[in-house]
Amino acid sequence: TRRRTGQGRSPVNRRPTVSDIEKLVLRGLDTYKSAVLAKNADTLMHLYDAEVRVFDTWGVWSYEGAAAWRVAIEGWFASLGTGSVRVSFDDVKILAHQGFASMTAIVTYAGVSAQGEALGAMQNRISWVLKTSGHVLRIVHEHTSAPVGFEDSKAMLTRT
Repeated sequence: TRRRTGQGRSPVNRRPTVSDIEKLVLRGLDTYKSAVLAKNADTLMHLYDAEVRVFDTWGVWSYEGAAAWRVAIEGWFASLGTGSVRVSFDDVKILAHQGFASMTAIVTYAGVSAQGEALGAMQNRISWVLKTSGHVLRIVHEHTSAPVGFEDSKAMLTRT
């Protein structure tokens, strides 16, 4: 039988519902955007599980664990100098179950100068696998990619 809020469990101690988990994923996307714009590695890393596995588009086959991923994130933020990156997500699809979610999207990374001028942008495909621990949702796997052209074997960094 289904329990209603207030019958047997307090709202504070109840397990997150599928709808709650979808909202947590959307909140995670917002946190990701604001943390990247602020170049705040601490806030960004709160999204990731300690044992996260990241398949990044750039340079390294995989990052095993949050400590390795933090080094990559800090290096990325340092490489931006006085500029920053504005992130947006399009075509977001979330699949949520009790204690688990996946998210796929097209992510745009747009460089912004210290004066607020647009510098350039690129797009990647991004996937997250997330799990809940208590009421906290963490990324346990992140995968970013870009398709590679058949003719020239070059990454396509804008969706056409």
